[in-house]
Amino acid sequence: MFELIRSNKRRSVALVAAFVGVLCLVGAAFGLWLGNGLVGTLVALVVSGAVAFASYWKADAIALAVSRAKPADAQEYQRLHNLVEGLCIASGLPKPRVYIVEDPAPNAFATGRDPKHAAIAVTTGLLEKLNRVELEGVVAHELSHIRNYDILISTLAVTLVGAVALLTNVGIRMMWWNGGRERRSGDRADSRNILAVFGFALLIFAPIIAKAMQAAISRKRETLADVSACQMTRYPPGLISALEKLRDDTTVTHSATTATAHLWIEQPLSGVGDHGRLARFNRMFDTHPPLDERIALLREL
Repeated sequence: MFELIRSNKRRSVALVAAFVGVLCLVGAAFGLWLGNGLVGTLVALVVSGAVAFASYWKADAIALAVSRAKPADAQEYQRLHNLVEGLCIASGLPKPRVYIVEDPAPNAFATGRDPKHAAIAVTTGLLEKLNRVELEGVVAHELSHIRNYDILISTLAVTLVGAVALLTNVGIRMMWWNGGRERRSGDRADSRNILAVFGFALLIFAPIIAKAMQAAISRKRETLADVSACQMTRYPPGLISALEKLRDDTTVTHSATTATAHLWIEQPLSGVGDHGRLARFNRMFDTHPPLDERIALLREL
């Protein structure tokens, strides 16, 4: 377990470096198209550094705001607060801030930069459809994300994925308005044109690359959090029953977006159950492993 957590942290650093690398490639491609790859790369480095710095301090607030989460009143949601506090005492974690999302779909997520600056949010649908034991399993899953330090990289990804998409969008728009107007001659012009075409292709595919990286961030972390949650509650049937209810529920989480999809305990957006011709392609970008696989793994514990 602890080796998996250490490996998780190493992968987190590598993935953040990869996100910055993709941003720099996008900037270089943008610069090549306009005739100065160095300037584009430097701009992308500055943007990625600023985004990463701002994300470290404020990405949790952004994720909560985007999900329309509100602080859970201690009296109205006393059962939820009691569950969170009890599990935190048992696991030696500081109690995170607790939020409620007004959404009929059963779902939950954790966010923050470390266990001392963390928050968990659950939907009203989750509170309505799960009993106490099942809710305890879900809360333990989210607290496991906090204990395993999953929340930092997952929260950073919210803004880093958005930064890749934003920089790509700006680059393509500026190319459309200004790019390619200067005529060049000779071999040098031909080589620049080839690089420009490569850069334009990279700009088109950069959001897809970022989406695939976002999926890679979440999949193994969800499995690790499931196992950690069972270790925390010492009752796997509770989380198994909760995941079965989540699997059977077809309500779409309307409070989720493509940028925050990897944060939730279950794949929150529509299209999860697609079994058509493009099903295999769509699953490449799933932010979560299939619930049936997660349930099967927990039954082996």
